[in-house]
Amino acid sequence: MEIIEKLVPDTSIIIKKILSHRIKKGELKVKELLIHEALLAELEHQANRGRSIGYIGLEEVSELREMKGIEVRFSGDRPKINQVKYAALGEVDAMIRSLTWDEGAKFITADKVQAKVADAKGIDVMFIEHVIIHHRKLKLDKYFDKQTMSVHLREGLVPKAKKGSPGKIDFVDLDKRKLQHHELKDISREIIEEAKTRHDSFLEIERGGSTIAQLGNYRIVITQTPFSDKMEITAVRPVKKMKLEEYKLSEKLLERIGDQAEGILIAGSPGMGKSTFTTALAEFYASQKKIVKTIEAPRDLQLDDNVTQYSLNYGDNEEIHDILLLSRPDYCVFDEMRNHKDFNLFSDLRMAGIGLAGIIHATNAIDAIQRFIGKIELGVIPHVVDTVIFIKNGGVEKVLSVEMMVKVPSGMTEADLARPVVEVKDFETDKLEFEIYSYGEETVVILVQDTKVSKKPSWELAEKKIEDHFERYGNVRVEVVSDHKAKVFVPEEFIARIIGKQGKNIDEIENRLGIKIDVEELKELKQEKEEVGFEVIERKNNIIFFVKDHVGKNADVYSGDDYLFSATVGKKGDIKVNKRSELGRKLLKGFDSKEKINVRA
Repeated sequence: MEIIEKLVPDTSIIIKKILSHRIKKGELKVKELLIHEALLAELEHQANRGRSIGYIGLEEVSELREMKGIEVRFSGDRPKINQVKYAALGEVDAMIRSLTWDEGAKFITADKVQAKVADAKGIDVMFIEHVIIHHRKLKLDKYFDKQTMSVHLREGLVPKAKKGSPGKIDFVDLDKRKLQHHELKDISREIIEEAKTRHDSFLEIERGGSTIAQLGNYRIVITQTPFSDKMEITAVRPVKKMKLEEYKLSEKLLERIGDQAEGILIAGSPGMGKSTFTTALAEFYASQKKIVKTIEAPRDLQLDDNVTQYSLNYGDNEEIHDILLLSRPDYCVFDEMRNHKDFNLFSDLRMAGIGLAGIIHATNAIDAIQRFIGKIELGVIPHVVDTVIFIKNGGVEKVLSVEMMVKVPSGMTEADLARPVVEVKDFETDKLEFEIYSYGEETVVILVQDTKVSKKPSWELAEKKIEDHFERYGNVRVEVVSDHKAKVFVPEEFIARIIGKQGKNIDEIENRLGIKIDVEELKELKQEKEEVGFEVIERKNNIIFFVKDHVGKNADVYSGDDYLFSATVGKKGDIKVNKRSELGRKLLKGFDSKEKINVRA
């Protein structure tokens, strides 16, 4: 045990409650403790601002004063208002060091800079490293079990919790007794003390009336008057950590995520499982030997150590932008974009070539894209966002793809109305669902209706009449798209003859039929598919079928007589299947059992 005749503590040692902890454990014995009035003024100032460290520090001083065998003496002049205001610049620390020198006392601090300055001035200093208290049982822990997603503690109400999983949540009472203010104060103080002493925890934000802490895998929000009408503590934690394979994504989506998608929005309502999916996605990229970083405010994604997590609460958008461009990550996860600056940062990083996955609150998939309208130019949106993954009830409900086309928007007929249009399609079916384009001075989002469902009887009569006119050209197909326009599909060799020199023939036909006509090539009729030759090889991540003589055609793959899947043969004559997908596992199982695999095209 070290015995000290006269000791002067600084603010850092008081607010971390290190001194009382050492004395109780018998590691220190202090005969006289000198506390500078400037230290009390600084704690009082923090408490008046509603910051918890002020209350914790004042409680530590009271505890030290009540300890037996220690004479506590308050000394020094109370600081002026400017000295308290500029405490962060060292004004209060300088006053405490001066008292130590004048009294010939020993100085104790947990601040490395303070210790260096004191040592440089010849002051006898005791520097105590940050105490790491290993995970002790907290009062908060008793409210959690394996099914608990979040706990809600509010003054004057019984403690409540959300239990279950995304989409299947029960809101239950945890006790019949209402919580009192002093109970919440004790829980709050314990949380803040732990956050300041545990290596896996930190205070993300501390303002007057609100505190956000990360405590292990708990994300905790504490609010009190005047910010909220009563004291409240909300603690959230992930119930389950999943891998990307557990989501049973389609082969098509897995390939897009792995090889193509670089501007991903992960959308959904609160509590639907966005963060869980994003965690799985980030760790999938990290497992592919990619450098992955996150931007969070606050940091609450539960990720492995090979993913670096940055906090917007400790650095502004410009700093994050510079750091990411200099550190050159392959992918970056942006957790919960909320304001104009967040959307601009996402866009800037994406345009710089960094792969981005951003979490965004939205009630449906198209809303996620609409959040970008007005924040960036319409023509830039497809370069920033190419895929939207909508999460509902813990799973992937819908996936949209985004691309830019120059075309006449659906529902318009005149060719001179062509303009840049952002097409939003269902990724799995490739069906056009929405169009986004400028109309006058406004940017509009239009739901594209299925014309086959809403076709007018008069259009069907018009189609028959037009077909009769073109029947001499063999197989023809007519599609009326509006009251004033139709498309005529004919074999390629007849197109020039129908249009005529400088469009003379088609003009006469349009005048005769009273409708504008677009002539397009009729693709060959669908024929029964036959077995074709192919080669199959296994690579690190994929099973590849080579069907070289059928590039661009749709091919069906069978295991014996059982249909497995259909795919379009790529430009290199290949069809890729990811080994980790459910389909890939079926194929590998078929290969092991030596079942006959055949391809029909």
